[in-house]
Amino acid sequence: MEIDAWLWWLIGATALGIALVVTAMPELGMLAVGAIGAAVVSGVFGGGAVAQVVVFAVISTAGIAVVRPIANRHRAQRPQFATGVDALKGRQAVVLERVDASGGRIKLAGEVWSARALDTDRAYEVGQEVDVVDIEGATAIVM
Repeated sequence: MEIDAWLWWLIGATALGIALVVTAMPELGMLAVGAIGAAVVSGVFGGGAVAQVVVFAVISTAGIAVVRPIANRHRAQRPQFATGVDALKGRQAVVLERVDASGGRIKLAGEVWSARALDTDRAYEVGQEVDVVDIEGATAIVM
């Protein structure tokens, strides 16, 4: 029994789809789409081997040329909205207990946080406003 070319293309597309899920490489998805295109050319339009390979190559290359730059841009971007402790960096806080290099307490975003001065020679007194420059665990680093 001979298997039609369109079925081989679908088997290849399925294998590429599985590889895409396992590796999370978007290029494999574009190759799978190209294989589906070649299967359509073979099964629906009755195109020969050359037409199938050309359609596969054109669709795959075009897909990769479009998707790869978009994927790289999204991978390189930071989230547009900071969340969690990242959202607290750069905010102002009020000193509740003297803050120096060994510690203290601040009120940050309506919550009481332990804090430590960034500059080890500096101390901040009760009522002073400070800027949060970093969060280390549950301690705000202020200046």
